[in-house]
Amino acid sequence: MVLAAFLLTISSMASLSLAQTESTSLLPLGAVIPRVAAAQDPQQTYALYLPKRYSQETRWPVVYIFDPLARGELALRQFEHAAELNGFIVAASNNSRNGPAAPQIAAAQAMVDDTQQRFSVDTQRIYFAGFSGGARVSSQLAVLCKCAAGVLLSGAGFPVRSRPTPDVKFAVFSAVGNADFNYSEVVPLQEQLEKAALPSWLRVFDGPHEWPPAEVMDEALAWFRVQAMKSKLQPRDNIFIAAQFAATNQRAASQEQSGDLLSAWREYRQAAGTFDSLMDVAADRANAESLAKDKVVRDRLKRERADFEEQSRLSDDVLSAAFRLAASSTNSDPSVPAQSAAQLARDLRKRSLAEKKPDRALIFKRALGGVFIGSIEAGNAALEKKDNAMAVQYFACAAEANPESEWVFRQLAIARALSGDHKGAIEALRSAHKLSKDLTVFSNWLDTEPNLTSVRAMSEFKALRAN
Repeated sequence: MVLAAFLLTISSMASLSLAQTESTSLLPLGAVIPRVAAAQDPQQTYALYLPKRYSQETRWPVVYIFDPLARGELALRQFEHAAELNGFIVAASNNSRNGPAAPQIAAAQAMVDDTQQRFSVDTQRIYFAGFSGGARVSSQLAVLCKCAAGVLLSGAGFPVRSRPTPDVKFAVFSAVGNADFNYSEVVPLQEQLEKAALPSWLRVFDGPHEWPPAEVMDEALAWFRVQAMKSKLQPRDNIFIAAQFAATNQRAASQEQSGDLLSAWREYRQAAGTFDSLMDVAADRANAESLAKDKVVRDRLKRERADFEEQSRLSDDVLSAAFRLAASSTNSDPSVPAQSAAQLARDLRKRSLAEKKPDRALIFKRALGGVFIGSIEAGNAALEKKDNAMAVQYFACAAEANPESEWVFRQLAIARALSGDHKGAIEALRSAHKLSKDLTVFSNWLDTEPNLTSVRAMSEFKALRAN
């Protein structure tokens, strides 16, 4: 991998050229810069944040961010406060997105190349961060380049069919929403990280499959700093370490007092592992050992595993039905009832909305999220293969799982138009129109989307265009 070779050689560069220094001085400090073009490849751009106190005289840690939809600025803004507070350069690719590996690596290479040539980077404190598919990109890059001090995984873990091993040498901060369909992946990942002897931390926040809030990023970058001090990659700051240790223990005690003993147990264990050799962690270790024996904690762990299994079953039931229905549309199998997958998704959504018990409601929300994303991925794959009938079934299922998604109704309209269901395409376009937050953008899309050619002459289409 080119990235690995580059990072091994860049550390030997002692200084920046005068031209590079002058170029850097033109960039504002303490502000989000939405678009910086890579000097060697202007088609590759990234959002950038340089701390207000940035100077070329000091080497700075850097975080390279990857969003699954190439939303560089959106992703970077979640890190803005943390970067300023903890003194990190942050760069987020505007090109890397879910899909083939080659463009992702090219985007990463260009961003790493450009930032390390422009700025004064501490190559011993390089961090990768990503959300969802971007998390998998981040962990993959860290494994391949062997250059990372840490990885922030949000909403997903390592690449599919890959897992942490003892030869991997970086710290892992994991963040996931309690309603995220990948919650059942990220939580068990912590045990794998522990077995691989990798420093790790888990933070669960309230929310679905999305980037964590800014305060989680504050915690993540602070944790990376503690790890760097522990590894002697930066000078030890005893006041900072004590403050982080106190905040962790306060959080654990609060969880324990509120009756959330499982979270308290995890917090005490994490504190003991992170601050060992830095602080006196005897009390944390004792608290963790005591809670591990508590029947409430043991029962919660069993129930959590059962919840993961139920979530998987609920999602698989819907996605399997979608596949069977899509296959039957090409094989004319009369045994498969029409709209069964969409009905299952609708029923699951209704159960999620009606459930009064918070823990049960979360299971349904996670399962529904898995149906939504799984249907989208399958639908996109079907469109690429020009299997339009199958794409229709998957996007119809996704629309039932999340009827508030304008984008899904757009995709459903495209699939229906391509499959010859012109009335169905118009129906989907009407739904997308109602959900649109910017009708000018929506109208422009109607005018330019090539896959809608077959319905453009219809009076119902023209009526949508007029509104």
